[in-house]
Order: sequence, then structure tokens, then C-alpha cells
Amino acid sequence: MSNKTSKITRRQILRGIGGAGLLGLAGAGLSQWKGASKAHSNPGSNVDPKFLIVLTASGGASLIDSFLAIRESESANASVLNVYPDKMVTQIDGSPFRALDQKFSRLGQVPYAFETVQSSFLKKHKQDMMVVTQTGSSVTHDIAQRRSVTGNEIWSGRTLQEMVAYTYGESYALPNVLLATGTNFIEHGTDSSLPDYCFGEKVTNPGIWPLSLDGTKGVTKIDAELIRQVRLLRNESIDPHSRFTKLYSKNSLLNRWMGMRGTPLRKLENQDLITKLMMYPDSEKFPLKKYGLSSSPSAALVREKFPRMEVDPLEAQAALAFLLLKFRVSVTATIGPRLDLVIHGDEETIKQSLKGGAGSPKSIPAGSIINTPIAFDFCHQAHRGTQAFMWDRILTTADRLIDLLKSEEYENGESFWDRTMIYIATDFGRSRKRPSGAIEFGSSHNLNNGFLILSPLVNGNKVLGGVDPDTAMTYGWDLQTGAPDKGRHAEEKEIFAGILQALGVDTSPAKLPDVRAMRKKV
Repeated sequence: MSNKTSKITRRQILRGIGGAGLLGLAGAGLSQWKGASKAHSNPGSNVDPKFLIVLTASGGASLIDSFLAIRESESANASVLNVYPDKMVTQIDGSPFRALDQKFSRLGQVPYAFETVQSSFLKKHKQDMMVVTQTGSSVTHDIAQRRSVTGNEIWSGRTLQEMVAYTYGESYALPNVLLATGTNFIEHGTDSSLPDYCFGEKVTNPGIWPLSLDGTKGVTKIDAELIRQVRLLRNESIDPHSRFTKLYSKNSLLNRWMGMRGTPLRKLENQDLITKLMMYPDSEKFPLKKYGLSSSPSAALVREKFPRMEVDPLEAQAALAFLLLKFRVSVTATIGPRLDLVIHGDEETIKQSLKGGAGSPKSIPAGSIINTPIAFDFCHQAHRGTQAFMWDRILTTADRLIDLLKSEEYENGESFWDRTMIYIATDFGRSRKRPSGAIEFGSSHNLNNGFLILSPLVNGNKVLGGVDPDTAMTYGWDLQTGAPDKGRHAEEKEIFAGILQALGVDTSPAKLPDVRAMRKKV
């Protein structure tokens, strides 16, 4: 249960966990490289880029347990629906949003006390918040997750991330980086006609992944000029004449692999991403100086915002996502909580606390649990506690990212946040019924829910749609005006189209619906 520290060995540095190749054998950061003529991290092109961060909320982040919470006095079926005591539901001033500030003594059957305060986030960010209701088409995790980023395959199976990369990322080194793990939010789309650079680069360990972005740095006693000559010999004299290359000369994967080497590889390494994206300081655990490496110039900034990045995978993902945008390496990054229990602290202390004794009840020390098992899907065991805990985790991450993006100038006084969207992608909603009067209960999957979108580019401080207090089910809205429409439900393709259109992506080639209501009115 404890997060034990250990020194990184030279072998680990060479491997970089993410796949650094000693002789530049196309490390983890090269698998979607576009080409030499377009390769630089500060493009300076005439394309006016917008940025997308997909923050995944796996398992069903419920709107009626957050921004669309229902008061008991409003519902004719309060005792058997998932509605809350009136005093627990805070209506945010000057906003359609509601918040739930709660205290829990247990997380389901887990003896862990915690409290959450949604209202602080809403008061701070309401002007850049838009909640859109939707009824999906699947309650299977893998299928629903994929449909939330493909609009139910509406554009030949392309993902939101791929379309943002296609529109704005051609001149970026790694336009589309996928930092979340274990879900279908990060799977590649099915349209192979897109350029290779659109497809996401998967990263499993954000902290040391930058080590994979250079084939020679971090290796002691190595002659860089000799490595250059060896690469040249391999690329121009040995590989082209090998029997293997001749036999598979028409293989697209081999040709793409060989095309990554040479000039594209040198251009990537010349950007010094191994330094710019290195979040950790030199230490006994991360002996950077020993191997001629150093921290990012923004490392202290991200560590201040995400102080638990060494023990919390989501904090590490968010920190790297910011650096990818700041240094203009990527135009889209996908992050999200893992699906396993993350618990941090002294193992012996936690064991003793769980034993209780001497008048002390069994408990897990405050602050020890970082992530619930199976994220939001732990609602099967404890709906309200899980929703509160995981929404707090999602909103805290978004808040810190927004602060960083606001602090970083893009150009001419405009911040990165001014041109960024955070899309809280989730699979589906949760069931609405509860045992009569129950405070805590388990829930199942439900098609009916919606999404939170954060951005100065969207129709902020708005709820598109609404919720029926007598059924706790959401209803739809007019695509042009945003007016509530109880006779319709928004579909996956409409949310997909609205997100892309708010980001300035031309959706006319796919004949997607015009979702004017989701864009900021100017």
C-alpha cells in the first residue's frame, strides 16, 4: 500500500520505460511522426491552433450527483429517487449550476472519512462551464467510451483527438498524446486515410517518458558524432540493401518505421524534449545530473500545482499535458484516473489504523486514498460516496490545469486557456432509483446523462437541456438556440459535432449537424 522509492538505474534510464532506443531506433515518441519538413515544436505557422484536453471520467460521472442535483422538495418521488436533502444542494449565484458539498465517514464499506466541496470550483469557473445533456446508445464501458470520443463513429470512426490533430497539429512534433490508460477513450480511430501524425502516441509513464525522446542523451561515455555516423551507415548503407528490407519493401509499416529515422529523428532530438518535458528535479531517486540531464524550466511550476505527481498517476498526466501544450509539442492530450485503487502512505501505519483498538475505530488515515477501485464504476458498491470522491478528483485536476493554462501566455497577451477546451468525457450515467430513504446504495449503468465541458470557447455558464425532478432523467435541447426541449434527447453525434465546431474544426465534409448552441456567441 505504500509508495516505495527506489533509485533509477542506468539500465532503466536507457530503456526510459517508455521505450528509448540507444541508437535512435525510434523511441516511444516517434511512432506517429509526420515528416522532416513539418517537424518542429514551435510551428509558427499561419494556422490558428486550438487545444483539446480530454479528461476521462471512466465509469459514469453523473450530472445529478453534481451540477444538476435535485432537491428532495422538488420531486414527487423523493424517497425512491437519487435526490438530496434541500440543505445539501447549493444553487450557485448567477448560474444555473448546483453543487453538492458533502462529508462522509465511509467510502461504501471502506472505513475512510473524507469531504468534498464542489461549490468552490463552480464559483471560480462557472463562466467557462457548459453542461450538455445527452442520452447515449450503450451501457457497455468499452463501447460507450469509444462513442463519447467518436460520436458513435459518425465521421468514419475518427476521434475528437484525431480531428483536432488533423486540423491544427501537422507542424507539431507529437500532435496527439494519450496519457490515460486502460480505457477505450484512448483507442485509435478506424479511418486509416488520416495522416499518421493524427493518431495518438500512448504514454504509460509520464514521469520518465521524456527519456524516450532522445537516443543518446542520458547515456554516459558516448560519442555523439560516432552515433551519428552509425545511424547514417545503418540508414543509407546497411538497411536498404538487407534481404529483409528488399523482401518487405512494399510493407507500409516498415516504410513508415524507416521514414522516422534520419532527419525526422534528428529534428525531434534537436528540440530537446527530454529536457523540456522532464518534470522531476535531480535527486537520489532521479539522478539526472549523473547522466548529463536536467529538469524542465517549468518543472517547479508543475510540481507546485501537482505536488503528488510521484504517487498520483493523474497528477503526473496533467502536469505533462500542460508541458506538452506550453512547449507547443501537442495540440491535444488525453488524461484520466486509472481503474485501480491508488493508496499512499506508510504501510505499517495504515495496517495499524485498520486494526483499530484502544477505543479507536478501524479507519484508513485521511488523505491516503487517491483513487477508488474502478474509478466512477465503484458506484456499484457505493454510489454517492464514489460520485463525490471522484468528481472532486476530476474537478481538482481541471482547476489546477486551468490555473496553469491561464498563467501561460500564448501570444499578444492571450493565454493558452483562451484557446483550450477541457472535455470531461464519460461512458454513461447511473441508475436513478434507490431503496426508500437510503443515504448510500449501489447503482448500475444508465444511457441517460450528459457531459461537462470547460472552455472560454463554449457557451459558458449554461445548461443545455435539463432534468425532470420526478424521474431524475435528463432531457434535451434545441441545437441552434439551446432552449430546453423535453421532447428530444441529444445524441452522441451532436455532442461530437458541437465540440469540434467550438474548436473551429470544419465539420462540413462529414455533413455533421450544426450545433450552434454549444459555441460562444460573439
